[in-house]
Amino acid sequence: MKGRVLIVAGSDSGGGAGIQADIKAVTAMGGFAATAITALTAQNTLGVHGVVPVDPAFIAQQIEVVLTDIGADALKTGMLHSAEVIDTVVAAFRKHAADVPLVVDPVMVAKGGHRLLLTEAETALRDRLLPMAAVLTPNLPEAEVLAGFPVRVEADMKRAAEKLVSFGARAVLMKGGHLEGDRVVDLLLHDGRVDRFEDARIQSRNTHGTGCTLASAIAAGLAQKMGLRDAVARARAYVREAIATAPGYGAGHGPLNHAVTVR
Repeated sequence: MKGRVLIVAGSDSGGGAGIQADIKAVTAMGGFAATAITALTAQNTLGVHGVVPVDPAFIAQQIEVVLTDIGADALKTGMLHSAEVIDTVVAAFRKHAADVPLVVDPVMVAKGGHRLLLTEAETALRDRLLPMAAVLTPNLPEAEVLAGFPVRVEADMKRAAEKLVSFGARAVLMKGGHLEGDRVVDLLLHDGRVDRFEDARIQSRNTHGTGCTLASAIAAGLAQKMGLRDAVARARAYVREAIATAPGYGAGHGPLNHAVTVR
């Protein structure tokens, strides 16, 4: 069950998030991961300690050489730190993969609080990348920035998803992990309807890279021609098992166990 996924995102030297998590997740789903790296980070479970951006022209070259040779059945974006990078990625996708489904994980702030998207790039993300998305996967703080209003309860999640779809995204998976309570609710708005996913919250500090991992697992499902709802359901089951069996590395927000398998 292959399925080629091109991931455009930043590297995490700690291996828990970013490109490293993306590759592991796609591989665990039975897919093939190719990458275009947008930035290098010096990162561990305690936070981001340094960032070195990759030249936009080289990001474009990475995308071009992969898509014109290996190709892709799905695309996934993560850390795109500036408006120039976003414009570069959008142009490359339009030129080489206009009809390939795109999963956009709007990475803005790392788990430890380090900002990974310049404030002036938020408009570029919303206006230029978001309309290309087959599915957008924001957490609640990201949804608040993009939608422009607070998201505090489940009704707010639905309203925010509707706002983001109005910006052009074909579907939105609103991740409700930031809401209080012992249950976690995610809402998938697609094709004019809302699918609701609810599970018991797993109490764990080992949640570094959950957003990257979930989005890449969804992209693998789309690359394998799964329907969006089924791809989301499988990806959520994978992430939950990866959290539940996390190895417990590091002193901060630990990485997941990306090696788990789900049916």
